[in-house]
Order: sequence, then C-alpha cells, then structure tokens
Amino acid sequence: MILNKIYFWFSPIFLGFLFIGFSESVSNRSIQSEYLVLEQSQNKTDLQKSIARGKEVYADFCMQCHLATGKGDLVNFPPLDGSDWLVKKRKQSIHAVKYGQTGEVIVKGKKFNNIMPPLGLSNQEVADVMNFVMNSWSNKQKKMVTIDEVKAVIN
Repeated sequence: MILNKIYFWFSPIFLGFLFIGFSESVSNRSIQSEYLVLEQSQNKTDLQKSIARGKEVYADFCMQCHLATGKGDLVNFPPLDGSDWLVKKRKQSIHAVKYGQTGEVIVKGKKFNNIMPPLGLSNQEVADVMNFVMNSWSNKQKKMVTIDEVKAVIN
C-alpha cells in the first residue's frame, strides 16, 4: 500500500521530467532542421530556388490537368514532359501560363484544342512554375525564365 502511494506521487514527477526532456530534444531537432533547410537554401542557385518554388505552384495549379508526371491525359491536356512546344514556343508558353490558352497547339506531333483558363499567377509565380516545368521529368533547360521575361510577354 505504501509503495502504491509512493508510486502515485512520484510517477507524475517522473513523467514530467520525461516530457521536459522529450520536448527539449524535439525543440532542438526542429531548430537543427530549420537551420539545415536555411543552410541548404543558401547554397542553391537562383534557378534551383525558382524550381523549388515552382514545384509548389505546379502542385496547386497545374497538376490537376497535366498530372504529377507532367504527361497530361494525351486527350484534352498536352504533356509537359518532353514538350517540344515549351522549347520551340517559349514566349507562347509563358503567355499561356500567364494569360491562359485557347486554340490549337501541337505537342509532340499531336493536336490539342482545349481551354486553359488564366490562373491569376504573379509574374514571379509564372517564372517559377515555368522553371519547374522546363527542368522537370525529361525537360532540361539551362536558360532560366526571369520575371523580366514574363513581364515582357503582354496580352
């Protein structure tokens, strides 16, 4: 009986020490994790930073139609992966992302004629998502899409 009373009084104290120790180690891990993310982002090129931001924009606005693989559905939505249209028609590609797209496009020899509505993206978001798309999957473009390039494309 006495042992039960001792256990009853000491167990909350013991659990408190465990919680404090655990929360401090979790806190230290989060600080270390934030530091590593900050350190890694400082070592990235401007293009790599833009691609990382563009990946988020792509997930929010583009993935529903062009899919996570960038392959589209090949009926209504053209592929972005390996798209010759992105490379050959760079200004038109930027225009499509910035203002939307109507009318026929030919991608990899296949005609697509659907509507892509304007997405309401900022010039920075357009540049970032273009950099992501143009450097993802099998696409490899070294020339970075800049905000100035996006601004120069008018409706």
